[in-house]
Amino acid sequence: MEIGKRIAALRIKKEWTTNRLANACGLSQSFLRAVEMGEKGISVENLSLVCDALGVSLRDFFDEPREDETPEHRLERRVRELTPRQQGSLLAFLDAMEAGK
Repeated sequence: MEIGKRIAALRIKKEWTTNRLANACGLSQSFLRAVEMGEKGISVENLSLVCDALGVSLRDFFDEPREDETPEHRLERRVRELTPRQQGSLLAFLDAMEAGK
């Protein structure tokens, strides 16, 4: 796994700029940009700060999809990756589906 690319993907999924992530986790924007581009490594301590800011556990950060993954596990993983707003929209959608039975 390329840690910098994973950070960038999670940041982009939240529609955050590098600057916003830097402010949220207390690291410099230039450092985060270098990590995302693979120019610098990141310590576990700093990765933990990034994960906290993004609302992702270290376990989930490293949890990559597997070919033998069950649909339930895949759905659970995907829901955890959503922003709170996206989770609310998904819940409203599911509620509407249930009401339309």
